[in-house]
Amino acid sequence: MPMPVPSRPQWKSTLATSLPKGVWRTRFAPAPTGFLHLGHLVNAIHVWGIARAHGGRVLLRLEDHDRTRCRPEYEQALLDDLEWLGLTPDDFDTTSFRNNLVSHHARQSNQHRRYASALQQLAAHGMVYGCRCTRKDIAQQVPHSAGTEARYPGTCRALELSDTDTYAKRVRLETRAFHFDDLRLGAIGQTPADQCGDLLVRDRHAQWTYQFAVVVDDMTHGIDVVIRGEDLLESTGRQLQLAELLGRTAPPRFLHHTLLVHPDGSKLSKATHDTSLRDMRTAGARPDELLGLAARRAGLGDMQRLSAADIPSLFV
Repeated sequence: MPMPVPSRPQWKSTLATSLPKGVWRTRFAPAPTGFLHLGHLVNAIHVWGIARAHGGRVLLRLEDHDRTRCRPEYEQALLDDLEWLGLTPDDFDTTSFRNNLVSHHARQSNQHRRYASALQQLAAHGMVYGCRCTRKDIAQQVPHSAGTEARYPGTCRALELSDTDTYAKRVRLETRAFHFDDLRLGAIGQTPADQCGDLLVRDRHAQWTYQFAVVVDDMTHGIDVVIRGEDLLESTGRQLQLAELLGRTAPPRFLHHTLLVHPDGSKLSKATHDTSLRDMRTAGARPDELLGLAARRAGLGDMQRLSAADIPSLFV
């Protein structure tokens, strides 16, 4: 996991002038690969709090592109948790997901045509090629230290592999630096071609990747501000480059907030079975207690309880 980047002083006081003018849109976009935990709640507090305090709208999106890990019971549980917490989206409420299981506009597993169309757009300009390299192949080809990203070396760039050879597809990334002003961390520059190499957009199981799906969806949904954890900071440059290749002329603004971590520095994760909101609910916790706990752990205040209605006060 990348080292945390120091935040600029008084970042919350600059939001009023740094965020888009008028009504803008952000999103809360969990992946239903497990039950929500306090880390998700920290993200929700930032998303709803900043939007409610500064004229934004919150869109709910379910990022279930990884069909090997997502489960219907996790989707229903996270919808239950949002309702219980009092966190109500402005666009695509929880009821809309319960009532539409096969064609919801903001459930990624329903959007194959959307992603296929975007891939074809890139392929028409010669930007896409097939790739049969596995993560293990890349790790063996490219020396890198533990916990760091292995840059794809372009092994399959010139092989002209077809869909009968592999379902996986990559997009060619020319070497360019991308600079953005993070609303919390300040000025940041990244060169995606040096970080990750050509970007995987469809995997060998024919599943769309997070990096590709989220860019296409943010364009489709008109997302103006992306609010997420620092663990995704390194993805920003490549997502900006991919959005530009797809024709986005006005990139979104980004805010990467602090993460909740274990004593060893690792982030809270569903994969490590960190205590879920559902377990805390079962044990008798109240919504305002969990919101207060998440806000304290994130360094947003010292309150013991925090209602959903009071979240915006943390960001003014």
